Amino acid sequence: MASGPITADQLAEYRQKGYTLVRQMFNSQEIDLLGRSAKQDKTLDDHAFGRDDGRGKIVRLSVWNQPGDTIYGMFARCESIVNSAERILEGEVYHYHSKMIMKDAKTGGAWAWHQDYGYWYQNGVLSPDLCSAFIAVDRATRENGCLQVIEGSHLLGRIDHVLTGDQAGADKERVAVILERFPIFYVEMDPGDVLFFHSNLLHASAENSSDKSRWSMICCYNAARNNPFKESHHPRYTPLHKVPDSAILEAGLKRFADSKEDVAWLEDKKDRSARSLEDHPTKHP
Repeated sequence: MASGPITADQLAEYRQKGYTLVRQMFNSQEIDLLGRSAKQDKTLDDHAFGRDDGRGKIVRLSVWNQPGDTIYGMFARCESIVNSAERILEGEVYHYHSKMIMKDAKTGGAWAWHQDYGYWYQNGVLSPDLCSAFIAVDRATRENGCLQVIEGSHLLGRIDHVLTGDQAGADKERVAVILERFPIFYVEMDPGDVLFFHSNLLHASAENSSDKSRWSMICCYNAARNNPFKESHHPRYTPLHKVPDSAILEAGLKRFADSKEDVAWLEDKKDRSARSLEDHPTKHP
């Protein structure tokens, strides 16, 4: 069963670096269920859309707002993940959204350096009291475009973002200087590892030119006290009902088509994560 929430030492690392990597938070049986469900789930695939990285490569992803009662929802609602988010954010949290990143072999595009709060700020979220749990479904390596993070960059505050292709990236001039002063960590992960990271942590990933896919599920949480002041394409405060870690195996291969719950899919045309910058320009050249 899942290993339980982050420890005091891992929380201290998160505060210092902006992230903490928990090895084998989920065991092979749990992560195998998630991987088999995702890669055989027609509903998940039907709701996928692409993001051009500005160089002609596409990153596919599916995004949903409510956790639901599927295998994906059990991961997003399980005590190991949610209690970790509550320790990090020091109080009650709610599910902001989840997504499956489908970085396919040979074709998966890159993500530019960015902060999640660079997007979410536009959604009426007043403070960066949000965190994400990045769950490795496949093995993530430098060869297949693993996540890269800049240690300590979460302490620099929100950076202006500009559009490149369909993605919003942090101000390149500022990022260049940050890279001279702060170390990069390549987050190589095995299936079942979980990276918790701050909404202001600068992160990126290279394209996947290997013959190995790199899928991952990311569960995002907002502090309940940080309820957005306006409506957006992601939800305002909604109580999150935690489940025991055992609920993951009990759910089995329960995919989206097997559930009657409305998870509020985010459609491509409704996704304003990057496009909102067109409405609120910062440093467009």
